[in-house]
Amino acid sequence: MFCALVYLLFCTQQAWTHEVRPAFLEIQEIETEVYDILWKTPAQGNMRLDLNVVLPSGCENIGQIRSVKINAAIEQKWRSQCIGGLEGKTIGIENLRASLTDTILRYIPLNGTVKTIRILGSNPIAEIPTKQSRWAIADTYTRFGIEHILSGIDHLLFIFCLILLLDFRKRLFWAITAFTLAHSITLALTALDLVRLPSVPVEALIALSIMYLAKEILHKRQGKTGTITRWPWIATFGFGLLHGFGFASALRDIGLPDGAISTALLFFNLGVELGQLVFVLCLFGALSFWRRYAQIHFIRYAICVPYFIGIVASYWFIERTLAIFSGY
Repeated sequence: MFCALVYLLFCTQQAWTHEVRPAFLEIQEIETEVYDILWKTPAQGNMRLDLNVVLPSGCENIGQIRSVKINAAIEQKWRSQCIGGLEGKTIGIENLRASLTDTILRYIPLNGTVKTIRILGSNPIAEIPTKQSRWAIADTYTRFGIEHILSGIDHLLFIFCLILLLDFRKRLFWAITAFTLAHSITLALTALDLVRLPSVPVEALIALSIMYLAKEILHKRQGKTGTITRWPWIATFGFGLLHGFGFASALRDIGLPDGAISTALLFFNLGVELGQLVFVLCLFGALSFWRRYAQIHFIRYAICVPYFIGIVASYWFIERTLAIFSGY
């Protein structure tokens, strides 16, 4: 059973990596009615998801489509001319309804503010607005933040480790508060291009931080006092700075709208915190139920948990480290 759980989580991680990440469409107007288009779709190996951009009638490609594989995605670039422009018109994503992902559309007009729109699989079309309200931006980026944290298995596993290590006590509150403050700082600095680190080494270090927490849980079971147990808020603040770079890599893919950068950044971070809170509350309920009604089984499986977490985090660390040396 234990081996089956490990295998399942490895497979789940691969599925999340390749299919649940949103596709990204950037349309930049370079002169009146002429647009450079970047279309990035998640890939499995060298095969991209069968998603295609459907521009409105009156649009015609005026150059060849250039494709390149970057990390776990296929990027396509081309130029189109659209008579009458694109504002107020509808963009569609073919086959999006049958996929597990959404699409982030970033529209950069020749004059005016950048607009960021989320295209859902349930409704694979979107109209490019002539003006985007701050409320629409806040709603969009809050949803992005919630979805990002709830689909980020490594970030959730880190929080899970904190709960196992510190339990639901006052120290856990301060530890998560320090973690939140720290990743908010690096998220803001990176999103504003004041600091930048390559994403793959950061992801490898995030896996290493989970391995460290798994080791601390084992030490606690052996009666030893580790660094996080002694100074939880100081240690989690340091780890939070690291995880903030991970959140920022997702935000870079989405992009920040000109004229509303602070609004988008604030509500993306708020979405991350809301998703994190939902996870903690659900976990609290599940662990409380398990401890109350399955005490013997809880003790038996609780012993295995840090080993399981350590194995999974080690796998991620090795995989991501190899990606560094292979040039990402």
